[in-house]
Amino acid sequence: MKSLLKEFEALRARFPAGFESSLVLPCLRRIQEERGYVADGDIEELAAFLGVPAIQVEEVLSFYTQFRRRPVGRWHLQVCRNVSCSMRGAEGLVGHLERRLGVAPGATTPDGRFTLSTVECLGSCGTAPALMLNDRYVENLTPESVDALLQELD
Repeated sequence: MKSLLKEFEALRARFPAGFESSLVLPCLRRIQEERGYVADGDIEELAAFLGVPAIQVEEVLSFYTQFRRRPVGRWHLQVCRNVSCSMRGAEGLVGHLERRLGVAPGATTPDGRFTLSTVECLGSCGTAPALMLNDRYVENLTPESVDALLQELD
């Protein structure tokens, strides 16, 4: 987090005094972009820097599912399991990925290449089933298209 302090200072300068809590979300986002996840030590450091209670940082981390609390693999596959995706076969795709990757949702392959996760909603109901590959949406999935996607990745 220390490498981001100048950036956080510049961001804080754009907000009026008393709005430090509004900086929690963008600061957490930058920490995750920099490291790939938000470490436990970042919570206390960010809370102290912003002058907000640490629980406020924890609340943001626990509310927004895009934040990760531990490292993920090079390729993070997040499969939507909401109603539209479920009705169009998301559970079957999760099972297919479990068999192909050899890990259950929430786990990373031993080589560190893939992390498989499930998420509540990707907001892609019209093109279900969907997943996010890192920050890219992949939609209208089938087991065959998932296999082709995995083959494209190095």
